[in-house]
Amino acid sequence: MEALRIAEEKGLDLVKISPTANPPVCKIMNYGKYLFEQGKKAKEAKKNQKVVEIKEIGLSMTIATGDMQVKAKQAQKFLTSGNKVKVSIRMKGRQMAHSNLSVDVMNRFFELVKDCGMKEKEPTTEGRNVWMMLAPVKA
Repeated sequence: MEALRIAEEKGLDLVKISPTANPPVCKIMNYGKYLFEQGKKAKEAKKNQKVVEIKEIGLSMTIATGDMQVKAKQAQKFLTSGNKVKVSIRMKGRQMAHSNLSVDVMNRFFELVKDCGMKEKEPTTEGRNVWMMLAPVKA
């Protein structure tokens, strides 16, 4: 009761910090200002947060060397900016019988980007698709 009287005299609020303790722990403060400061801190933390996006690059089993280098350069740009890259190949028709060739294409692609990315997930075949996930290398 005395704490409540002191808080009212100062024009502040009496806030229970730990109500389950015996006796309960309270603090005299301006609760509105406290909530405002907490909101400001949360906004600042959210602003400084980096959202990692997943960018996708599509290859084909019969991709030419020059085309693969262009795609690798694009993947390097994504990885250096801190994004993850999903590399996928969609097989068509008779390519399904030779899915091991698409894994070879994936490995050749990884050799081009291994200096700025690492394999987060090895190439896996799921139905018609073969895909792998690359993550940026930690500095």
